[in-house]
Amino acid sequence: MAILIKGGMLVTAEESFSADILVEGEKILQIGPNLQVAEAEVVDATGKMILPGGVDPHVHLDLPMFGTVSSDDHYTGTKAAAFGGTTTIIDFVSLDFPTLRESVDKWHVKAEKAAVDYSAHMNLTRFDEKIAAEIPSLRGMGITTLKVFTAYNGRLRLDDGNIFKALRVARDNGMLVMLHAENGDVIDILVAEALAAGHRTPEWHARTRPAWGAVESALRAFALAASADAPLYLVHMNTGGEVDMLQYARERGLKVMGETCPQYLFFTEDDLRRPDGAKWVCSPPVRMKTDNARLWEGVSGGTIQTIGTDHCPFFFDGTKPILYEGKPVAIPGKELGADDFTKIPNGLPGVGDRLPILWTTGVGSGKLTANQFVALTSTNPAKIFGLYPHKGALLPGSDADIVIWDPQKKVKYGVTLSHQRTDYNLYEGWELTGMPEKVFLRGQCIVDGGRWLGKAGKGQFLPRRPGAPVL
Repeated sequence: MAILIKGGMLVTAEESFSADILVEGEKILQIGPNLQVAEAEVVDATGKMILPGGVDPHVHLDLPMFGTVSSDDHYTGTKAAAFGGTTTIIDFVSLDFPTLRESVDKWHVKAEKAAVDYSAHMNLTRFDEKIAAEIPSLRGMGITTLKVFTAYNGRLRLDDGNIFKALRVARDNGMLVMLHAENGDVIDILVAEALAAGHRTPEWHARTRPAWGAVESALRAFALAASADAPLYLVHMNTGGEVDMLQYARERGLKVMGETCPQYLFFTEDDLRRPDGAKWVCSPPVRMKTDNARLWEGVSGGTIQTIGTDHCPFFFDGTKPILYEGKPVAIPGKELGADDFTKIPNGLPGVGDRLPILWTTGVGSGKLTANQFVALTSTNPAKIFGLYPHKGALLPGSDADIVIWDPQKKVKYGVTLSHQRTDYNLYEGWELTGMPEKVFLRGQCIVDGGRWLGKAGKGQFLPRRPGAPVL
């Protein structure tokens, strides 16, 4: 049966207007005022806003790290995403096998339980002639993005020469390179010195990963991209200097873009000094209040194109089970680094928090318009990653990924509302105004208030198109 959503205010990246939406099957069929359709199921959205489902371009699900694994898998993490209004996520394929194809195939087995639609980036953590020759085949697998690192020496990092080569291969195949910017050499020296001096508390995670290393690595990567005449996307921008570098590069016509994450807009090194500071350990680390402010300027002023989450949760105390869907779950987590910051699993929960937190702190505070909110969290990532207008849009022919948003709903937020499979929430106790009321995935209601109507395996893999635009 068709679904007719009536009386809402549609909010897109470009405009807001009152209209009804007719959904038939998995697609938006028609948008217009006062639509009348016989035998359609009518959903009353009077007084509500209608948003395209969120697109989170940066999550890590079922990721092994430090002898444990991130606590959300492709079902639990995508369920949490849905409760937060996100209907598409993009995960990462680790290059754990001899070939890209084998790594992708193994990832698909893990991902097939997803409850919302999903795609993947390819981590490029080795580079040689054989890998270079295989990269173009990723397009046939629906993967058009490569992630490279300037940190994690001996594990994930490529040297500048191989990053440059990867950029040229990507350029020639309509693909996009994403870059994690930190200075791995400086980090290794500072970590060794900190441990030798007996500094083992969580704040030293940040102190050994200095902001200047991110700043210089970002500018160096932009220079490599300019030299290769290739586009580049800077992930999880965490310091004000990176905003300066991105602005500098874009003003000079470089084809570069940037993403930040909510944690870098709110939290600082002071949080790492708390008794439960391990909760805030992520890489790159949270910085200072001045960085929070400059990142907000980058977001509101248009220098930064997207807000993802880098969702990679771990239990704070994995020795104590929590109930998840009525069953006890305990997964080793941040307690593994209780006596050594280098052993704390790096990562935070966030995929379910992103839209509710940003609505209150961004739209509610006047830092963002509702249209900017949609652009940053849905439309821009869909465009950059080759999914638009299939995703990230309220248009006839688009997937009916629709969020009915109640801008007046007030909640005291925290772990019970976020639905992420871990034992804490970064925003515990925050007073929020504005929450999803109903969430539709390809025309099917999967969240209705606090009720979960979705299922494992209902998500579809999204092959992405090469040649996506640089925004």
